[in-house]
Amino acid sequence: MTLNPYATFLGEGDAVAIIAATPARLATLVDSMSAEQVEAPIAPGKWSVRQIVTHVADCEIGFGFRLRQALAAVPVLQPFDQDKWAESYDRYSLAGALETFRALRAWDVALVAGLSEADKALKVNHPERGDMTVWTIVETMAGHDLNHLAQVERPAAQG
Repeated sequence: MTLNPYATFLGEGDAVAIIAATPARLATLVDSMSAEQVEAPIAPGKWSVRQIVTHVADCEIGFGFRLRQALAAVPVLQPFDQDKWAESYDRYSLAGALETFRALRAWDVALVAGLSEADKALKVNHPERGDMTVWTIVETMAGHDLNHLAQVERPAAQG
């Protein structure tokens, strides 16, 4: 697995600007959709928009914890199995997932905005991806956002 599997989505984008803007962008997209669009899988065998939003809320828990582990000099990050986490996604409402994501992301953006260059360069090991820095985690967050925003944009555009 690559260090940042979402790097192609990020390109030369500003990672902090992207992660700061994603909650509002996601809310705007889902607000334009019908209940049927939100619940329909985006493609055969794929998640629905509600499940994608629940996934980004769940991932924010993981990303925030990873950032804090790295900043606390914990040498090895704990990976998680997104498919196992997804087994509970039918328990969550779209509104609850959006609010959870918005609140957690605001908390994490405040943390990231205060990082020093030394903080950004702190190294940590991800057992599946190898050695990375705190900044790699931030860039992964941004690329992950862009990937899932693109998935939600398709059904939203069908309006």
